[in-house]
Amino acid sequence: MDKVYLSLYHFARFCALSLPTRGLRGFFGFVAWCFFKFDSKHTRIMRQNIAFCFPNLNAAQVEQIVRETYRNFGFYASEFLRNTKLDKAQILEKAEFENEQILLSALATGRPVIVQTAHYGNWEFFSLAMAAKFGEVSIIGRNLDSAVMDEILTQKREMFGIELIPKNSPDSARRVLAAIKSHRLLGVLVDQDARKEEGVVCKFFGHEISHTHAVSVFARKTDALIVPAFATRSGENNTKIVFMPAIDVRELPKERVIELATQAQSDATQRIIERNPSEYFWMHRKFATYHPEIYHK
Repeated sequence: MDKVYLSLYHFARFCALSLPTRGLRGFFGFVAWCFFKFDSKHTRIMRQNIAFCFPNLNAAQVEQIVRETYRNFGFYASEFLRNTKLDKAQILEKAEFENEQILLSALATGRPVIVQTAHYGNWEFFSLAMAAKFGEVSIIGRNLDSAVMDEILTQKREMFGIELIPKNSPDSARRVLAAIKSHRLLGVLVDQDARKEEGVVCKFFGHEISHTHAVSVFARKTDALIVPAFATRSGENNTKIVFMPAIDVRELPKERVIELATQAQSDATQRIIERNPSEYFWMHRKFATYHPEIYHK
């Protein structure tokens, strides 16, 4: 399968770098339509998640968000392939920053900073823009099942000296602590369903979820500030990095610091989704731990 994945990647990259913008949008829009029509498993999960989070929407409105989500991710895929040829200045031309002062104020304290984000918007562009704008960045990422595609994705993620820390490697915790203590920005995706032993119970759109407590644990251990930030689409070609108020573990009751800091992260993710639901990656079983029944309908 690796050869198939590699061939598809090179074909898609050729299209991304060769086609004019209008043709590129049409090509990846068609690819997104194909996934919508034929990837019934993930399309069904998306409908179930959206309906669960937005019970006031009717079936047609849910379907509209599903279609727009596929179109958005077709756009993000084309952007990912095109961005491999850009330098820092060109990346920053495509980046906007909302509430940037929140991050700058956190950095000015001299404390470590952990940037909490989610599978929302153009998250692959997110780390590139952060490294181009603010300097050294480390990110925690999951290895892909395909070794050859994992190597390619790692190379792209490590542009501009970005350090990629594999999520499940034996030394990941040590490397995360080293990055934090050396005052590199640490970016962590926190929005997927966590196993009970790796998370805490939080509310998300009014429903219980199992939310990873990793960021909260690292923040307590290193006295880091947690800054929620997300990459949302801005206009036809740009991406806006949106910063939200910092979560300070010092200000939370010691006996509940992990619970409350983690809930604050869940709340931040919900707020950005409410701005534009079609930019969220609805394809994973977000509620699987505490509400598995919604995926059996």
